[in-house]
Amino acid sequence: QVQLVESGGGLVQAGGSLRLSCTASGRTLSNYAMGWFRQAPGKEREFVAAISQSGGIIYYTDSVKGRFTISRDNAKNTVYLQMNSLKPEDTAVYYCAAKSNLPTRTASTYGYWGQGTQVTVSS
Repeated sequence: QVQLVESGGGLVQAGGSLRLSCTASGRTLSNYAMGWFRQAPGKEREFVAAISQSGGIIYYTDSVKGRFTISRDNAKNTVYLQMNSLKPEDTAVYYCAAKSNLPTRTASTYGYWGQGTQVTVSS
């Protein structure tokens, strides 16, 4: 069992930056592929980014390419999502998730989830 805790969310103006962190406990994070997902009010949860155990495989959804960067520090049991050039449409609750084997873009394949952190981007 792995427990995930997100942090780093907040209120930022459009064009600003935030860095989200997801720290794991219970099991070593290096055993898991990690993903970031987000859910805006009234919308379904959507994929944002994913990274393999070693960091050699990374995926992004098209809307964040060139603006967001996913990374991980297995020694610190932490995964990051650096978000730059934020837009009001990035406003959502952001969740990190963990899974065995390869990373995917599909939420249902992730077995472990954090509680989420709110990101609000004002125009």
